[in-house]
Amino acid sequence: MKVTDPVCAMSIEDSDAVGRAEHDGTTYYFCSESCQEEFVANPEDYAD
Repeated sequence: MKVTDPVCAMSIEDSDAVGRAEHDGTTYYFCSESCQEEFVANPEDYAD
């Protein structure tokens, strides 16, 4: 399934995601560790 990294807006396959994190019951997928780290540090800046 295609997903969008909320930090950099890159479209990736969920199975190819480098990382994932949950926030308010939603799972977010990331193209890189740095995007995941940025999201985890400031989820309210990126969550829908």
